[in-house]
Amino acid sequence: MTNTERNKQTVAKIYSICWNNGDMEEIDKVFDDNVEHDQFLEDWPKGKEGFKTLVKFWRTAFPDIKEEALEIIGEGNKVASRFRLSGTHLGDFYGIPGTGRKIDILGAEIFEFNEDGKVIKYFYHEDTMGLFMQIGLLPLDHDKIAGVNN
Repeated sequence: MTNTERNKQTVAKIYSICWNNGDMEEIDKVFDDNVEHDQFLEDWPKGKEGFKTLVKFWRTAFPDIKEEALEIIGEGNKVASRFRLSGTHLGDFYGIPGTGRKIDILGAEIFEFNEDGKVIKYFYHEDTMGLFMQIGLLPLDHDKIAGVNN
């Protein structure tokens, strides 16, 4: 198996084991101690501990969170994925108490791996506006935003 194939399998594990099951031991296995990430809040720890905080944060807000890989592409030491994220907003999310509303959004991620197969950089983007609309924070009509029937 090539390193690229190994890394693609690791990304699939990150979804199924880390995000969907909240397995912190798997995070220890697949992330470098000093992994770089673009989504940590200011007061969160950096590196692997920051990623654990991120997973706990999302799993507290959306206890039934499910992150599903729709596509995983690898080249060299980088893997990109397109994903679907779904769950029910039951806990605090950036100061917004649980609403009981379901979310279903799309996103994309890029992972960079070292030679040992550990993630050293992790960057992602999800449909934040769609998420906020779905939990009722932004009571905007999608058709109006898209300019439909105006």
